[in-house]
Amino acid sequence: MQVLLRRLTGWAYSGDTMVARWRRERMEAFVRLVNPPPGCRVVDLGGTESLWSLFDHDFRVTLVNLPNAERPSGELAGLTLVEGDACDLGGVFSDNSFDVVFSNSVIEHVGGAERQAQFSGEVRRLAPAYWVQTPSARFPIEPHTGVPLYWQLPGAVRARLHRGWEGKLPNWAEMAAKTRVLSRRRIKELFPDGQLYVERRFLLEKSYAAYRPWPAREAGNGTAQTRKDSAS
Repeated sequence: MQVLLRRLTGWAYSGDTMVARWRRERMEAFVRLVNPPPGCRVVDLGGTESLWSLFDHDFRVTLVNLPNAERPSGELAGLTLVEGDACDLGGVFSDNSFDVVFSNSVIEHVGGAERQAQFSGEVRRLAPAYWVQTPSARFPIEPHTGVPLYWQLPGAVRARLHRGWEGKLPNWAEMAAKTRVLSRRRIKELFPDGQLYVERRFLLEKSYAAYRPWPAREAGNGTAQTRKDSAS
């Protein structure tokens, strides 16, 4: 069943499916609420090329991913890849190296409370504006597993489900087991200088996004500072 789910997920995120339309609308909300300036530098922590191909923009996007992540195809202009740990990028980027930090469904995968706090610190260090989205545990269908009301199940039941998945999809099963969903309260704690956007589908909470809009800059000041030479 989970093999089929993974195949369906790949199909759902491409083309003109409902899920692809939802993601496009999420990106539109990002642009509307964060209001990034034209041609700005965006660092996408844990991102993919496919998300930035959903809408027209002139942003210069840097994807930060762990080694062995999917590499950009080169078809999308202004997109580069840097390998690194999104919770510790001090040796890669200096403070305010970008205009905007973007992250879609990543913070729940970085680890426990300490790692999530480190991720939050890097987000706020790297740019004056940000958008950090994470799924809501209140949505009936859990996006990583496809199991209805997954986060409301007892821990022992979830562990038994994981053991059943490990044989066919060990890497994916490990990812699902290590997912640490965040509450609305936790998001506010991690991003006290931001605002909260609640994405809803069928009147239900689908995800949260902590965001901080692009600040006004004096004319002629340009945008972000130059990145460290090691990231160029």
